[in-house]
Amino acid sequence: MDPRETLATSPMSRVQIVAVAITIGLNALDGFDVLAISFASPGIAREWGIDRSALGFVLSMELIGMALGSILLGRSADKLGRRRAILGCLGVMSFGMIMTTAAKGIYDLSLWRIVTGLGIGGMLAAINAVAAEFSSVRRRGLCVSLMAIGYPLGAVIGGSVAANLLKHSDWRVVFVLGACGTAQFIPLVVWFVPESIGWLCQRQPAGALAQVNRTLARMGHLAVATLPTRSTDENSRSIVDIFRHGMAKVTLLATLAYFLHITTFYFILKWVPKIVADMGFTAATAASVLVWANVGGATGGAVLGLLTLRFGLKQLTIAVLLLSVVMVAVFGLGQTDLTQLSFICAATGFFTNAGVVGIYGILARAFPTHLRATGTGFAIGAGRAGAMVAPIAAGYLFQAGHSLEFVAIAMSAGSLIAAAALWFLPLNESASL
Repeated sequence: MDPRETLATSPMSRVQIVAVAITIGLNALDGFDVLAISFASPGIAREWGIDRSALGFVLSMELIGMALGSILLGRSADKLGRRRAILGCLGVMSFGMIMTTAAKGIYDLSLWRIVTGLGIGGMLAAINAVAAEFSSVRRRGLCVSLMAIGYPLGAVIGGSVAANLLKHSDWRVVFVLGACGTAQFIPLVVWFVPESIGWLCQRQPAGALAQVNRTLARMGHLAVATLPTRSTDENSRSIVDIFRHGMAKVTLLATLAYFLHITTFYFILKWVPKIVADMGFTAATAASVLVWANVGGATGGAVLGLLTLRFGLKQLTIAVLLLSVVMVAVFGLGQTDLTQLSFICAATGFFTNAGVVGIYGILARAFPTHLRATGTGFAIGAGRAGAMVAPIAAGYLFQAGHSLEFVAIAMSAGSLIAAAALWFLPLNESASL
């Protein structure tokens, strides 16, 4: 009996639930690490005297690293294993975060943000695959959605702590917090996340059968005598394979949708603290508004995950992308009242992050096991390469004298075109591993 089918059709065991829960925590690290520079940006701009256009470049640096990490390190999750890839990325992230505190100027700060981004990018591809491969078919959409909402949860929890720390310390304390939190997940992965049975069955390295049976025993299932025979497609090892065997259309449209929507998403995440600070509020208050945006994001991701138990994933994702366009435009109208501003940011975060969650779910279903991390990594890498355009483009638009309303409407166009791309994306809603 194929052990992958056993996991796909059986109720989820405690081991599977814990593994998915840890992916939520790992994505929470990503959420905090990526947003750390946003929390710190008002203090950096004040200490080093940099203008908005220069700050836009700094805000984009980890996105360059994430693009490279998603494509290069994401591929390692298909070659070396999900578990090894995650542990390696945690080490890279911890190192990059702690070295950021030693930065003396824009150039070395940018270098260490790129290093941090390498780890984050590789992590995203690996944990998306883990969440899909450790879940049952019925719960897969929910599990991937829960993994994805770790991102705003990390921003909410980390942001709340950062907002308090910024009242008494400079911007560097944010990165110390991120480095310590990241390093603490290394032993958790070692102890509680076994290698994916799906990956072991597909790659079949030395000792794969023994590893599969140990993991099955931990999950309460019977051992298997042999591993399933690999097909020719499963033996493919080139990144080019995501453009072969009928996958080209799926890869291109899913990548385009992620690329465009993440541009809108990162405009909100990267510029909210500076925009709020420029309205006359303190840096701590600006951080708290961004926290509310991520509270809305976490809620939106959870709601979308629950809705996938009853409705089609693609249709839900298109709907929330269209609502993202509306809410980003509303955010651009500006609010002078802090309560109203927090509410608008929370509602904007609800729909923009739900869109990201939906696209992650589509990526998990679109690619087969042997290409899952590679395909996801390619889409995320290309998307994050495009995401670095968001803070830079917004910075130039602001520098050119355009109003917040104009910039918000321009940046919301990404979600609109992403919805159109998903409309033409072929997706088997009932796809299994």
